[in-house]
Amino acid sequence: MAGLFPDDLLDESAAQLPPGAHHQPQWLSLTQQRWLVNQFRLWADGPVPLRSARVRGHEMSVKTVCLGWHWRPYEYTREAVDVNGERVLESPDWMVRLGRQALIAATGDAHAGADYTPDTALVNYYDDAARMGMHQDKDERSDAPVVSLSIGDSCRFRFGNTRNRNRPYCDIRLRSGDLFVFGGPSRLSFHGVTKVYPGTAPPGCGLERGRINITMRVTGFD
Repeated sequence: MAGLFPDDLLDESAAQLPPGAHHQPQWLSLTQQRWLVNQFRLWADGPVPLRSARVRGHEMSVKTVCLGWHWRPYEYTREAVDVNGERVLESPDWMVRLGRQALIAATGDAHAGADYTPDTALVNYYDDAARMGMHQDKDERSDAPVVSLSIGDSCRFRFGNTRNRNRPYCDIRLRSGDLFVFGGPSRLSFHGVTKVYPGTAPPGCGLERGRINITMRVTGFD
């Protein structure tokens, strides 16, 4: 049976998501994706370079550049104290508008984005071998939703429960241009990336290989 139906051929996008979690496939156009990739390159060339954070002494395989606030495991600061001490770039105004539009699109509620004002973005780059272990996004004081955008190679995104890293969880194929939102009862759900599919980035997205994931959050800090 495993030979007939290997994991890579299953439609992971058909997963049933829990309340508060929303997947909107191909929300970004190719033109929008290319523009965001160019922004990513500018951010990575900014005062704080793209870097791999260290969790419990181990370097993550994912590389991150931050906007608004600098994230390192379990803490937000304005300066990248674990990199070079420089202040991170400001989170741009257009990202607030984009986040609000994303919430409306994901939920179908015209008022969903009314008060959403993300003040930070963690922008992650995954190469072919990069993974993200199951974790909760709980370093923020705010319980506002997390808005996630994918560009480049597809990945297998595992979205779980709020109690532990084990089942129940569902696997979703996130493709270039996809939007994923989790808030409300799913805001503290464990989630991670278990696989990147090399060579699946669509022509014209601006990224020849690898995957960019932009996650917008409200920190709740002053």
